[in-house]
This record gives sequence, C-alpha cells and structure tokens, in this order.
Amino acid sequence: MTALTLSTAAAPGLRADAIVIGVAKGAQGPVVAPGAEAVDKAYDGKLAGVLETLGASGAEGELTKLPAPAGFKAPLVVAVGLGAEPDDKDADAGYDAEALRKAAGVAARALTGSRKAAFALPVDGPGAIGAISEGILLGAYSFDTYKGGAQDAKNAKAKNGKAPLAEAALLGGKPRDAAHKGALARAVAVSEELNRARDLINMPPNDLTPAVFAGIAQTAAKEHGLKVQVLDDKALAKGGYGGILGVGGGSAATPRLVKLSYRHPKAEKHLAFVGKGITYDSGGISLKPAGHNETMKCDMSGAAAVFAAVVAAARLGLEVNVTGWLALAENMPSGSAVRPGDVLRMYSGKTVEVLNTDAEGRLVLADALWAASQESPDAIVDVATLTGAMMLALGSRTFGVMANDDAFRSAVYEAAEEVGEPAWPMPLPEHLRKGMDSTVADIANMGERMGGGLVAGLFLREFVGEGITWAHLDIAGPAFNEGGPFGYTPKGGTGSAVRTLVRLAELTAAGDLG
Repeated sequence: MTALTLSTAAAPGLRADAIVIGVAKGAQGPVVAPGAEAVDKAYDGKLAGVLETLGASGAEGELTKLPAPAGFKAPLVVAVGLGAEPDDKDADAGYDAEALRKAAGVAARALTGSRKAAFALPVDGPGAIGAISEGILLGAYSFDTYKGGAQDAKNAKAKNGKAPLAEAALLGGKPRDAAHKGALARAVAVSEELNRARDLINMPPNDLTPAVFAGIAQTAAKEHGLKVQVLDDKALAKGGYGGILGVGGGSAATPRLVKLSYRHPKAEKHLAFVGKGITYDSGGISLKPAGHNETMKCDMSGAAAVFAAVVAAARLGLEVNVTGWLALAENMPSGSAVRPGDVLRMYSGKTVEVLNTDAEGRLVLADALWAASQESPDAIVDVATLTGAMMLALGSRTFGVMANDDAFRSAVYEAAEEVGEPAWPMPLPEHLRKGMDSTVADIANMGERMGGGLVAGLFLREFVGEGITWAHLDIAGPAFNEGGPFGYTPKGGTGSAVRTLVRLAELTAAGDLG
C-alpha cells in the first residue's frame, strides 16, 4: 500500500511529484481550501481565479491539474473538489470528513504511477488526518494480481502499466502529536484490512474456494494472535449444520464454517459478526439467468467484511471481545445439489423447506447465526449480499439495516453514517412472516416477492437466540461496484461494511453502544 507520513514541511520546498490541494464550491465560484495558503500565495493570491479559468468549480470529485508555480520543487499542482464550502457563520464548521476522504481518494487514484505526493488538504485535527489517510489508502487501491503475467501482487502493475502512488506526505500533520499519530495508525490498520477484503472479493472463484478462504483466515489468525476454528464438511455433518451443508452439497469445493476469535483481557462486552461467504453463486438448481452470473464471485463480500473487521479490531487492540463467523460455501448445480422442495434440518433443529435454491445465503447464515447465539454475545451483526430486492429499494451505493431492536438499528445506522458508509434503516413488518409458512417444515426459505429484502431479514431473525440483540446488513448494492471508480471506491470489490463493523467495535469498547 501507499506509505504515509505526517509532515510539517512547507509545500514549496518539498520534493514530490505533485502537491494536492483542496478547492471548494463557494457562492461566487471556486474557493481555495485551507492548507493551500503557500500555493495560493505563489500564484499571487489568484489561484481561485486560475482554477475557475480552467473550468474548476470545486464540485465533489472534480480534479484539475496545473503546473506548479516558480520556486516549487514539485512540478505539478493537483486541485481536487471538496464540494460546498463550509458555512462561515458556524464557528465550528469545517470540511466534512467524508468530503476529505473522497477528495484524497480521487487525487490518489489520479496520481497512479507517481513516486510521492504531498497532500495539502484542510487539517483541523486528528479526525481530518484519519479521513485523508483513509482516502489515500483506499483510493490508491488496485487489484493487479492476475495482470501482466505477474506471479504475485508485488510484481504486478496497474492496467495502464503504472504502480499505485508509492508515498504520500500529509502536510499539516504533526509527527510528534500523539492524536495525529494515533489517527494515522488507525487509518492504516483499517484501510489495510479493508483492502484485504477487496482482494478476497476480487479473487476469481476458481482460486478462492471455501477451503482456500478458510486457510487465509487461519494464516491471518496466526499473524495477529487470533484463535481460529475451522469446521470442514465432515465436522459440519457431525454437528448438524444442515443449512451450510445443503447449500454446499452441489459443489466439488466443500463448505466450511470458520470461527475467528479476538479476546481482550479487559473486555466487558462481546460482539459477534456473521458473514455470508458464498464464494460463487450460480443459483444452484434454481439457476440464475444469463447476465446475472458474471459477478457472483462477490457473494462472499459479507464474510470478507467480517474477516477484515475482526483482524482490524485485533490490530487496534480494542477493549472488546469480537467473534467472527464466516459461513463459506459454493452454490452449484449438480446431482448432489439441494433441490427446490427439499427440506433441510438446520443447526438450530428447525426445518426449512427450500423453495428456491438461489435464496441460499439465508440458509448458511441461519446456521452461523445460531452458532454465534450459543455464546450469548451482547449483540450479533450479520453482513450479507443477500437480496436483489434491497438493491431495487436502495440502489447500488446504500445498504439496508434491519434489527430486532429499534435502538440498536439506529446505532448501527449512525455508526455507518459516521464512517462514510451510506446506509438506511429498514423495517421488519410482522405481516410478511406469514408468507414463509410451510405445510411440510417449520419455515420456507421464500415468502412474498414484494418486500423480498425484508422477508429475508425476517427469516434470519428466526435463527437468532432468544434475548440477543441482532442487526442485519444487506450490502447487496454497495459490495461490488460494476461502474467506474468514484471517490475512494474502486471498480470491483469495495469492502462495504468493514468500517461500520470496526466502528461498532470501537463504540462498544468505549461503552457507547449500550
């Protein structure tokens, strides 16, 4: 990843390939943001006018390049839009963390192939340091393992033949300030793990099978002092995990259930994160139609997010116990695949009539949720690319939040918004539960078509232990970006929900989450 440093150096004398500055959208035109005073001075205070002449407005995501002024050791100035200028009537107003994150991401991506860049964006405290750092590290991400004949990611290059930005100096950052150093260290830990999740999501399914994913988790556990337990197909059969076995029964790549445990000696609270890990989803016997299969390697994004969040919690040393459950299977059609009409006996003992084998994520999650419930955690949060219905409701950039407790649902939503992950609270209407009644089993895996995302949430609720607070994040929309990159979000796997989970763990450790 891009190497980050905090620097008090002045922009003119810093040796770099580019100086990145912020420009905001003011009432009368573009406004040069704080942090770029030295650059503006070198343009005789007319930098805003020069940028406007070049077509810049300060709009979010906008990027303008211009030659650096005389006397600068860097040859290039990169002006990146921050969106609306803060209200100067509000004494506490500053640039929003997400605006800084996005601007830094846009600039980092534009500087692919550069050795070093100096970021002179507005810094008014450690929060800004963290946001800019995350934006750089996430925006510079690229997945190049399979390009150019490279045998490993270290030797790979980006699509245009250039490596990601190698180094970034954060001007205005104080190298000796504990809060600034802490914000940078947190950003590095979270971003590295989020990018690891992106790598997993982007891996082709012939290389990332359930067994391989489990092996990666075992390696990470050893590296970061986590306890890990892996149940293979034989152990799953012995334990009665009918949901995971049923979904994985049609594939030659056998399923796994991975339990990752981070424990802090002073922790008083315990969170359980449960992730859907369908390493490839063909739909099974209920085969997906043409055009819907090509990105189904991303159906393990929930498990990737959980994996990354548990490791990040360990790296940050959070004073909370966190257990991650990765429900891993490949959903394929074959003579041994589960069929519509089959009845599965789940780990909880409940029976499920399978009406559609493409509604498989809820089946593996059901077993993992019940397993997580047996430890009586203070709360469970599951993450899954679960339903197309949620994409229809909220689009491709927002995930839905459902819960069995209104206050907890609000807390999860607020945590997501705080870290810059668009989310929206969704209900669990009781009248939709009846649609899953089965004449031959305790419940069916399908219900009413309308409100399908909410129906899935109601199904999952059936497998949460009594009295345990639970939330469900349906990340079907934002987990995989099929369009062009934007902000700090790349094309492909995004690592959606990682930062929300980490924030929930931080809030719990601080005693601010009930």
